[in-house]
Amino acid sequence: MYKTIVLAYDGSEAGQRALLDCQEIGQWSQARLHLVAVMAPPIAMVAADAWVVNPAIDDAEKQRFQAVLDDGLKRLRDAGLQAEGRVVVGSAVDEIVSVAKAVQANLIVLGHKHLDSWTERWWRGSSVSRSLIEYAPCSVLIVITH
Repeated sequence: MYKTIVLAYDGSEAGQRALLDCQEIGQWSQARLHLVAVMAPPIAMVAADAWVVNPAIDDAEKQRFQAVLDDGLKRLRDAGLQAEGRVVVGSAVDEIVSVAKAVQANLIVLGHKHLDSWTERWWRGSSVSRSLIEYAPCSVLIVITH
């Protein structure tokens, strides 16, 4: 049974659907839920000295991610679930796996939107959901939207 669930949450349509599924699973299993929103690293970390980083932009981006996360947490708590969350910075797969290990998750949930054309799939490259399956320390539920 799933007692500790990590939800990779970004507020997208696929993320919203994953949140609803996670809510149902959480209610059924009485699980503790951990939402994680992953921000990409600042440009300074990606290309040192190549770009000038504006801390105000990074702060605004973190506030945006925090607002999305807070909205998801409120929805889960309003449904009577134990939920906590955090915004992290780094590679999505690495950060989700790190949180899952830290909280000893039994399940990771994330949303995934199918891309319509081969050019979209080619441009996107490797998906987080596909990579996460390879590195996850527990089961992974991928909630598909079209």
